[in-house]
This record gives sequence, structure tokens and C-alpha cells, in this order.
Amino acid sequence: MKKIKSYIVLMVFAWFATSCEQDFGELNSDNVAEVPLTFPNATTFGFDPYIEVSISGSGEIRYEMQIPEASGRTIAEITKAIGGASDINVGQLNSNESYLDAPIQVGATTAVFTTSINEFEEKVRTNSDGEVTSVVPGDELAFLFLVTLDNGQEIVSMRVRTRVIE
Repeated sequence: MKKIKSYIVLMVFAWFATSCEQDFGELNSDNVAEVPLTFPNATTFGFDPYIEVSISGSGEIRYEMQIPEASGRTIAEITKAIGGASDINVGQLNSNESYLDAPIQVGATTAVFTTSINEFEEKVRTNSDGEVTSVVPGDELAFLFLVTLDNGQEIVSMRVRTRVIE
């Protein structure tokens, strides 16, 4: 009799465990945009796409952004960008001041964001006393972008990095 009760309790427990709906909502899902934003001039080794910029050269940081032509959409503007170290995240995209002085108007399926190491030092690495922390070879700079499409849909890019080389 004791074994029968144990089996019944075990079966009821198994029934409850398997009858739960496995919907955990948006917090536990891969929130991929309907229209993917890619960086064709960046390469990936590990996690984030990156470009390499020579500190001894022009120091130009240039990201090309693209959405598929088959999507039927165009990029209206690069609404906001933030720059920082490789620890920047989407939460900072909402709270930090934009790296851009004004949104960059686009109107095509491709867009280009261009800045320089000097501008990065001025906008990101200058403290309240006006002291600048210089960018040196081996540093990694990172950016996040908020892109608005022609239908008003907003896409947050993945973090992209710039590896500073000699």
C-alpha cells in the first residue's frame, strides 16, 4: 500500500512537471530583429564584429552598416551611437549621451559611420577636468548604434569593436 501511494505521488509530480508551458517570455528569448543589421567591412573572431585601425595611420574609424535589399526597407537614419570600452551595453544606449552630434540621415540600405581616434579621445576619454586618456595600440574601442528604418522601426546593433594596432 505504501508503494502504491509513492507511485501515485510520483506520477502526479511527473504529470505536473511535464504539463507546464515552457514559455518564459521575452526575457528568455533570442530577440532577433526582423530586418538584420550587418557590418560588411568588419570581421568576427570570437563574439563581436571588429575592424582594425592603425594608430600610426590616419586613425579613421569607419563602420559600414547594411540591411538586406530584399527586406523592402531602407535605413532612415543612424539615430544614436555610444562609444566606450568593450563593456558598453544596450542599457547605456538609452542612458548615455549620444556620440553623434545629430542623427545621420541615410535613406538607403547601406550607411557609413565615420569617426577618428582623436574624436573618440575627445568625446569618450576626456574626464571632467579636461584630461584625456590617450588611445594606444592594443586598446579596444566599442560602439553601439540605434538605427531607425523608414517605417519607424528601431534596430539596436550588436556591439562592434575597433582594435587599435601600431
